[in-house]
Amino acid sequence: MDISKLHQLFLDSTGVSTDTRSLKINNLFFALSGNQFNGNKFAKQALDKGATKAIIDDKDFESENTILVNNCLEALQALANYHRNYLKIDIIAITGSNGKTTTKELTTAVLQKKYRVVATKGNLNNHIGVPLTLLSMTKETEIGIVEMGANHQGEIRALCEIAEPNVGYITNFGKAHLEGFGGIEGVIKGKSELYNYLISNQGIIFINTEDKIQVEKCNSYQNTISFGEMKEANYAISNHSHNHSASITHDNKIIYSQLTGKYNSANMAAATAIGLYFKVELNSIKEAIENYVPSNNRSQVIETNHNTIILDAYNANPTSMALAIENLDTLSSKQKTIILGDMFEVGPTSDEEHQQIVELLENLDFHLAIVCGENFYKTHTDKVISFKEFNEMKLYVSQQSLENNTILIKGSRGMQLERLLELWT
Repeated sequence: MDISKLHQLFLDSTGVSTDTRSLKINNLFFALSGNQFNGNKFAKQALDKGATKAIIDDKDFESENTILVNNCLEALQALANYHRNYLKIDIIAITGSNGKTTTKELTTAVLQKKYRVVATKGNLNNHIGVPLTLLSMTKETEIGIVEMGANHQGEIRALCEIAEPNVGYITNFGKAHLEGFGGIEGVIKGKSELYNYLISNQGIIFINTEDKIQVEKCNSYQNTISFGEMKEANYAISNHSHNHSASITHDNKIIYSQLTGKYNSANMAAATAIGLYFKVELNSIKEAIENYVPSNNRSQVIETNHNTIILDAYNANPTSMALAIENLDTLSSKQKTIILGDMFEVGPTSDEEHQQIVELLENLDFHLAIVCGENFYKTHTDKVISFKEFNEMKLYVSQQSLENNTILIKGSRGMQLERLLELWT
């Protein structure tokens, strides 16, 4: 089907749906298929529930209100790209190994002080989520923010071809998804696909001057906006922490946050720089960042009657794990307890990376250091207490006297370490 005609159907609809469970009346339904299911089987159900049309790619399911295409996913992506060009607005792409969701949410909060902004919801940052984000934008949208995730080379490039961002920022290059990328060099190459796209299309690249890789990758490119502690930066922003919270300073104004760890200061600085570039007043930026409350187990500081809990259990990789440990070490708390869960998708160096984390713990002074999971259980340590199973670890923790401790809880999503919270809340 001609993409312009499909786009008109989209404009006349109430939006796009890929799931009959959340479908709304007059939605345009795309029958996406996966490894375990055939989305075409749900086309009739979608139409019965009020979809205006069902986009299918299997002629066996054709009916009066279906539209047959070669590939439903490709049709969805093509529609999103067409819609992006129809809107003619700034699209900011954010990717990176750590902190991209937090940076996206902070940037959204900042820009919403002046503009009508639509941004990626949650972490819908893949080959399906990016098109859905673009298609949630309307003629009223003034700026779009698209988070881009990847665990293999080529994925960021493909997402750029769909979203066509004209502004971009890479939070960092860390040891995330090492298995898919094939090592840290693969991570750098894969994430840098955003740089390559923006450079090829004369886009604007934001650079944190504290990150040597960012500076090196964009050294010869002129269309950059820099921020950081260097006086030569376009926006001089210093990073620090206040008690348990990350904070930054720009133009003699301190911006506090409800985020933990100095590593989050870089995310705040990026949101501030992007806001300043888009002419948001500094006082409005300060208000937006200070009012932002992290959720989904990301860098949350939870105060209980007897403890301060730093919950960072949404994700973990060797880089973010080390940063979280080092941040806890710098805090002034008298007693500190650390509870870590396995890091996933680390690849062939998994044993080595988990061992390095344990050795880092051994060299620091914590009241109690506990690790949990099959990978951590294989490590060699005399000082760190290790458990293979979560329930064993939880029972042990429940028997410890941890009053007046600052407790860091961090692990990969699959470990679900937030289940420990019921011990204290």
